[in-house]
Amino acid sequence: RHGDVGAGVRHDQAAAQAKRQEIQGRLARARDEELEIKSKITRYNELSGRGILGEEMRLDWVEQIRAIKTARKLYDIQYEIAPQEAIGAAILPGASGNFEFLSSTMQMKMKLLHEEDLLNFLADLRATAQAYLRVRRSDGKRLPKAAGESRGIPPQLSADCTIDCITIRYRKSA
Repeated sequence: RHGDVGAGVRHDQAAAQAKRQEIQGRLARARDEELEIKSKITRYNELSGRGILGEEMRLDWVEQIRAIKTARKLYDIQYEIAPQEAIGAAILPGASGNFEFLSSTMQMKMKLLHEEDLLNFLADLRATAQAYLRVRRSDGKRLPKAAGESRGIPPQLSADCTIDCITIRYRKSA
């Protein structure tokens, strides 16, 4: 009979150990999920703070371009912003759920003193535009020497760029 009691105690201990391991596993999964959620909230707040989430802000983009041109004393900036289009899943794999990714393509032509003017302009625009900016193409070429130019240093380069202005918004219910 004493052996039966010992076997019962060992069985109870094994069952308690298994239950403890199961609870520890669930607790570890809950901690992992908590970290993942915190990471997603941080990323969401970052995107929201930069203005990437929500409707596109075309008028703000226009104002930013004008302000950068003035602050940097740039020569000439001409641009055209195409209508907004959805970005397909082929471009952004895994982009689904409750959000849709939209892009407005901006064609931009600039006259510059040197290459750094373009890099500074793009950095300033990225820092201030309420969208994620992806430079798809940027071509530069040297301008011919201007004859008889007497006021200041004339532009030396021209740049032709294609920039995608990407925003994310909640998917509208069908």
